[in-house]
Amino acid sequence: MKAARALSIAVMAAAVLGAPGRAALGDPLAGRDVPKFTQAPLDGLSAAGALYFGHDEVSTAYLHYDATGAPAGYAGHFMADDFADQLNTPVVHVKWWGSYVKNQRIQPISSFLIAFESDIPASQNPLGFSMPGAVLSSQIVSAGPLSPASGTYTETPVSPGGPPLDEAVYEYNAELAVPFDQAPDTVYWLKIVALVDLPPGVQPGADPVTEWGWHDRDWTAPNPLASAAVTPGEGVIGTVAGLPVWHFQDDAVFGDVVLPGPLPLPASPIVSQDPASFRPALYIDDIDGPVGIGQFSKDLAFELYTVPEPATLGLLAVGGLLAVWRRRNRPA
Repeated sequence: MKAARALSIAVMAAAVLGAPGRAALGDPLAGRDVPKFTQAPLDGLSAAGALYFGHDEVSTAYLHYDATGAPAGYAGHFMADDFADQLNTPVVHVKWWGSYVKNQRIQPISSFLIAFESDIPASQNPLGFSMPGAVLSSQIVSAGPLSPASGTYTETPVSPGGPPLDEAVYEYNAELAVPFDQAPDTVYWLKIVALVDLPPGVQPGADPVTEWGWHDRDWTAPNPLASAAVTPGEGVIGTVAGLPVWHFQDDAVFGDVVLPGPLPLPASPIVSQDPASFRPALYIDDIDGPVGIGQFSKDLAFELYTVPEPATLGLLAVGGLLAVWRRRNRPA
């Protein structure tokens, strides 16, 4: 546990001190936040003589109407993934990756639901997998420029993707209007759902609609910021084509979700979901990796950021300066 915590401090110190390469991954509000949990996106992974670009699990809810034709809220499908980190500071910024099925953006995304939820361990679920529990925090983020606590998000294309799906990958950054005040070394779930406004008469499954999906994690890249105090936590759960399969805790989970109206939704909307619809998600052979990856639980690609307390920031800075001093004074 001490080694894992030391490694996480070194990673965060590099972020605070502006280490090379951090700009490509860092919070766009540079100099304010540090990462506290990170699962990198799968994009161009080389394995068994081929490249793999991953796929997106649909996480989209659509505007629906009541019998009078009035907007009645949103309904659709969600994706959620679990996390636990080591810092006793709130989440203020969320970064994630995703794309559009078949690159089709038929209707625009009006906003995203971001919800943090408690954990129901596998031992307490008769179906044998862990899953989201009570909604602890929910909010809607809308497209717009980022500033502290702005409640807005940005979408930036970062990759054209590759075969067989050839779906472009986008990076999303959201500033939370209400920070999520979490405890350290505690398992929570993050749910992110695109909200799409459909015109009256358009029905998902019968008509062409936008389907947004949450991209999966690069399973070869470990997460040094994950809590080492939870079980099973971050670790290697197997190998594929000689490569380690890194995984945190349990499966990502999908299911049905409803955000009841009337519209406009409040800043902290009600999130209604039926646990009977929940199911764990797995990787897919020949898309997320070579044959064999499909037997493993999948993680989703996202990062969480916090504003460190002064004492923590000082520790990170000292750790970073110490690392620089050691490099400069290393014997030739």
